[in-house]
Amino acid sequence: MRFIRTMTGDISPEQLGFTYAHEHIVCRPPYWLEKGQDDLILDDVNKSEKEVLLAKQAGVDTIVDATAIDYGRCPQDIYHIAVNTGMQIIGTAGFNKSFLWSAKIPGENKTFSDWIECADIQELTNFVIDEVEKGMQGTAIKAGQVKFGTGYNSISPLEIKTIRAVCRAHLMTGAPIHSHTEAGTMALHQIKYLKEEGVDLHHVSFGHMDRNPDTYYHCLIADTGAFLCFDGIAKIKYAPESTRINCILELAKRGYQKQILVSGDTARKSYYRSYTHALGLPYIKEEWCSRLEIEAEQNGLNGQALIEDIFINNPRECFEFKELR
Repeated sequence: MRFIRTMTGDISPEQLGFTYAHEHIVCRPPYWLEKGQDDLILDDVNKSEKEVLLAKQAGVDTIVDATAIDYGRCPQDIYHIAVNTGMQIIGTAGFNKSFLWSAKIPGENKTFSDWIECADIQELTNFVIDEVEKGMQGTAIKAGQVKFGTGYNSISPLEIKTIRAVCRAHLMTGAPIHSHTEAGTMALHQIKYLKEEGVDLHHVSFGHMDRNPDTYYHCLIADTGAFLCFDGIAKIKYAPESTRINCILELAKRGYQKQILVSGDTARKSYYRSYTHALGLPYIKEEWCSRLEIEAEQNGLNGQALIEDIFINNPRECFEFKELR
């Protein structure tokens, strides 16, 4: 049976609809709480719910919440937002990246690093499997993807450990894999470990590809069959919108249109309309898509088909659980 797992239940891929592939809705990251970085803490559930409702009213059907446990995931809050707004939300099992792991685990006298270092790979694998098959953080709310991450131009031994655990959980559950690549780096190095673990790369999406706007690099990743997520839309501080759109169009021209995902990674109060009057979650659907469609047509591509693939067809393929053998 083909299915995608949302926080409110399993659905068929055809039910997914218009999808944002990487967002954060409610999160209280212990690392940023300890550092006093309020902008990186999305802790007002009512405001986050209002934002999700705005996106729903704009025509977004599904949001992938990419918040892992070490980034302050709040599954119960997000579940209630899904129920109250009618938004389909996919939750995330697994881990983020090692610099965050110096923070203490809430309610415990140890850090995430302590936990990951002391646990063996099988224990970590079982933890991720349970988040997919039983529920996240003691709830019955199941994750719909598994995640690992690495740092900027580096992969630490603990990150390798979590990569292997997440890969093994994927092979046991069929849950799709998402990779955090810091500033778009190290995807090719991550792929080495994925291949060692026997993962079919078509079940993997690599995030933050627009932070490293290198078409040659993107094509090498796409050649493996993986999905590439351009999730920095509207973040002009990193690059003009033309840079992101050009990367997407170059991939489409080279035959990789069926492997592109797009989102905003809207993980700061200063990015949210409901917190600070910023562009917010509706922006991509309300405004950005029309520009991509126009520029696609100017480059000899079918703009409408490109939008349909990026936001509807490709997410259906990416977030579907693979058939277990």
